[in-house]
Amino acid sequence: MILDKINNPQDIKELKIKEKKILAQEIRDFLIEKVSKNGGHLASNLGIVEITIALLSCFDFDYDKVIFDVGHQSYVYKMLTGRKKDFDNLRKYKGLRGFPYRKESKYDFFETGHSSTSISAALGMARARDINHDNYNVISVIGDGSISSGESLEAINDLGFNKTKMIIILNDNGMSISSNVGGISSYLSRISLNTKYLKVKNKIKHSMDGTKVGSIPIKYLSRIKDRLRTFLVPSKYFEAMGLTYIGPIDGHDLSLLIKVFNQAKKNDKPIIIHTVTKKGKGYNYAMENPDLYHAVSPFDKDKGVIASSKETYSTVFGKTMVELARKNKNIVAVTAAMKDGVGLTNFFNEFPERSFDVGICEEHATTFTAGLACNGMIPVFAVYSTFLQRGFDQLLHDVCMQELPCVFAIDRAGIVGNDGQTHQGIFDLSYLSLMPNMTIVSPKSINDLPKLLEWSINSNKIVAIRYPRGSDLIKLDEIKKVEYGKWDVLSKGEGVAIIATGKMVQLAFEANEKYNLSVMVIDATFIKPLDTKLLMKIKNNYSIITIEDNVISGGLGEHISLFLMKNDFKNKIITMGYDDKFIEQGSISELFEQEGITTDKIKENVIKLKKNSR
Repeated sequence: MILDKINNPQDIKELKIKEKKILAQEIRDFLIEKVSKNGGHLASNLGIVEITIALLSCFDFDYDKVIFDVGHQSYVYKMLTGRKKDFDNLRKYKGLRGFPYRKESKYDFFETGHSSTSISAALGMARARDINHDNYNVISVIGDGSISSGESLEAINDLGFNKTKMIIILNDNGMSISSNVGGISSYLSRISLNTKYLKVKNKIKHSMDGTKVGSIPIKYLSRIKDRLRTFLVPSKYFEAMGLTYIGPIDGHDLSLLIKVFNQAKKNDKPIIIHTVTKKGKGYNYAMENPDLYHAVSPFDKDKGVIASSKETYSTVFGKTMVELARKNKNIVAVTAAMKDGVGLTNFFNEFPERSFDVGICEEHATTFTAGLACNGMIPVFAVYSTFLQRGFDQLLHDVCMQELPCVFAIDRAGIVGNDGQTHQGIFDLSYLSLMPNMTIVSPKSINDLPKLLEWSINSNKIVAIRYPRGSDLIKLDEIKKVEYGKWDVLSKGEGVAIIATGKMVQLAFEANEKYNLSVMVIDATFIKPLDTKLLMKIKNNYSIITIEDNVISGGLGEHISLFLMKNDFKNKIITMGYDDKFIEQGSISELFEQEGITTDKIKENVIKLKKNSR
């Protein structure tokens, strides 16, 4: 196999074009084999094979620099830059990262994981290069979903105005996590699907190959092509922004990609190369259902992914949204290119006029949600915890300051597992807690989510509901009644009270039952406000353990500790959560074990507190 001979980028350059085409198929076979065993991002990586081979053929990444936007499509690049041997541990605990990671390889130049950062970062690198009078190439590889984000457009505006030498490779596959939406996506579709332009362009190309005319200087051909595109394509958006536009070109035509990349690197202006690719190429299951194969758990490669019938927080959220919207016509749903992931697909199908997918634009989504609330709607913005971070200022300034009743359904709160540090949702509780007028609730189990969602929608308050990825650890009885700021005592005991929130209540309850700890277990359904009446009631007779799926800094435990300190608390308190750090990848159970969030650690802390109280 050719792939077996590739150990570093230089090996790619020594291959003939015929060998590179064979290599592309071998890479796809390798990807399907490894991702089917370990899980990961499959469809996007299958789609970017030829672009990656062409990049490594044309550029020298011992000198040049490339940044993959989001980074989930960097598997092929990792394989071909010396990390192929590590793919058996892809996304596993202490294994090969699923995203670019600077400590992992000298060929990872910038760490990504969230969308739309690559052009900004690459532009910064290019400006630093110019200050130092260097001459290397800087390339941003970005998808058609990511390029529509505000940060990308801000960076393009800067890049085009100042004419910094840089290359943007636009990987246009028509998909982000869910199908792309918005004006820019529609614009790209008009270009890439303009058959008249593509047919005429290809006829010119083929008729000139092998002729004397084919040697006409590139600048004259560019003028002809520009006039042709101006006539046939609706507009020239990127050129109006100051970038030289090349495309659309077939992102799977390896020979053409190499020619275009080699030509582009000779230019001293900012260039955007528009490539059209097929997400999931080479694997029929992924081509037919690219959204399903965006990020997958281990699966049978011969049968494909079998859709799970297991009930999750996301599916229950989506089902409840539909049920509530049937009763209340003012309920509307907002998502930032994540309707499938957050469970809103059925809502969008049943209530299209009340469904809003704003694309990968969390800042816009947050203020847009505020605008809906301002005019009498009851908006529910469903978003992954790690992505809501991007709307911090909008939450504080546009929602909380104006006291506009909005509901934020925060999916994937807490540890999410193998996606690693860029996706762990362990900060939302802290940054939301500091915002005036914000109410934060968390269901102790899936059974509680419908009631909490219904209460939030009818509360006329700003409410953030945080819930974890996946299913429950154990089943607990459904909450009887949701009362503002009230906690539930799930079991009575003496000496020690465990105050847990969200999924951590299950862990506390399990520890109490498993080890017969005879402690009070409290479900802190409301994280903000605290149940100060209950705290005052127990403070003199109980030491306290708090448990949360969040960093300790600024979290539930710290807020409880501060309140108790101000109210003459004489007993001991132990806060369980995550230290002031980023948490790497691994299974959720492995990371809980690493961070001491286990029934054994709860038992140890209970024994310690009871011993000290004697």
